[in-house]
Amino acid sequence: MKIGLSKKMSIAALAFLIPLLTVAQEKQPPLELTLDGAIRIALSENPSVKVADLEVQKKKYAKRSSHSALYPQIDIVGQYSRTLKKQVMYMDGAFGGDMFAPIISGIEETLANHTDYEISTNPKEPGELAKNIGKNTPPSDPNQGISVGRDNNWTGGLQLNWPVVVPTLWKSLEISSLDVELAVESARSSKINMVHSVRKAYYGVLLAKDALHVFQESHDNAVLSYNDIRNKFKQGVVSEFDLIRADVNVKNIKPNLIQAQNAYNLATLSLKALMGVDMEQEIAIPGSLLDYEEGLYAEVLALDTSLDDNSDLKKFDIQTEQLQKTLQLYKAQFLPTIAITGNYTYMSMNNDFRFGDYKWNPYSTVSLNISIPLFDGFKKTNDIRQTKATIEQMKWQREDVVRNLQLAVNSNVNNMTNYVEQVFSTKDVVAQAKKGYEISQKLYDTGMGTLLDLNTAQLGLTQASLAFTQAIYNFLTSKADLDKTLGIGAEGAQVTSDFFKVTSDE
Repeated sequence: MKIGLSKKMSIAALAFLIPLLTVAQEKQPPLELTLDGAIRIALSENPSVKVADLEVQKKKYAKRSSHSALYPQIDIVGQYSRTLKKQVMYMDGAFGGDMFAPIISGIEETLANHTDYEISTNPKEPGELAKNIGKNTPPSDPNQGISVGRDNNWTGGLQLNWPVVVPTLWKSLEISSLDVELAVESARSSKINMVHSVRKAYYGVLLAKDALHVFQESHDNAVLSYNDIRNKFKQGVVSEFDLIRADVNVKNIKPNLIQAQNAYNLATLSLKALMGVDMEQEIAIPGSLLDYEEGLYAEVLALDTSLDDNSDLKKFDIQTEQLQKTLQLYKAQFLPTIAITGNYTYMSMNNDFRFGDYKWNPYSTVSLNISIPLFDGFKKTNDIRQTKATIEQMKWQREDVVRNLQLAVNSNVNNMTNYVEQVFSTKDVVAQAKKGYEISQKLYDTGMGTLLDLNTAQLGLTQASLAFTQAIYNFLTSKADLDKTLGIGAEGAQVTSDFFKVTSDE
């Protein structure tokens, strides 16, 4: 009974705690983000940035792989071959005199050192000595060949190949180094684009937040006016027509408020997607676009429109340098190459598989190989001409890119100047519209104004407030576009490879 009661109490405790834990998880505080914090999270979590960093790693490994060609290449080699039919060697000339001297000397040495050779007196059954003499004696007939070699041939050893003077290899290594530079610049470009996208998304959230605040304030004012008019209608001070118009005004503002709320939610989701964070993670964006209004004019005065850090131009310059190195590589193909090769090999030739009885004979060679190109059907000449034409194309293409970039810079600067003027003018309009709304409200309360005047003043205040925040947003997005073109990252800092560290195993 006690055990059963204990189990019931445990189950009841769990049933009570689980909802509490769920509520605690649901009420986690939102992640508060500044612009700098959002950019840093995006640069560390966004997949496209990680892909760009891995591309740099790939190019570094490729560069190291190409440098390995400068070192000696040493291989262990081995070979077995089975002789199916032996080669036949023919010897011309007289067989006598000095030619048989080595054979006779060998027979005498064998008789002197060995006594176990059988010497048969029967010509039909030759002994071991006679067989040995027969094997080592060339045929007297020059048309009769000698079989050469044995059934099993074994070789094994080391081979060396060392390129000493290879001009084309040296130039290709320089091109590999430029590949790494191009990958680093591409990664920098990817991060500049990411900073640009995050800044515009962050400003978009602030714009949606401010618009939501404007519509919420307009809705609250309309509801407040409706409640006031309803009370006056009950007292018989205002007509039913004013009550109906106040109610219609509240209901007309409600869809705009809902649309503003949806726009804010969508802008927040877009920012989270760019940052690479969990879409379920709640975020909070402090402040508003009004916080940026004070420094707009100073930013226009401090503009530097130099294109020295533009990523597209830097990549163009690296690619042009690669073509120059490729041209030098093709020219280097006319130069001779020198390489050292060598081997140290053991060889054994046998007619059986008694490995313990094998005799292994070593031999080694070292050679200096020189290759001088003479004629290849004018291939190298045409490759040089083609590369020169490509370099000329890159020159004209770069000029066209510079013109387009200068056009984009001038357009952004002009837009920023216009938006600054809009900010200043709409700020005055907002102040006047707010003052007009307050006057209309007082006039209506005293019976000197109409509800139509009050609603018109409210609409003018809403439109002026939206135009004010929109002008600030337009300026900030134009500034972000300009910074992207100029190669500037977050907080006005130059986005260089030192600013964004690339993970490396070095």
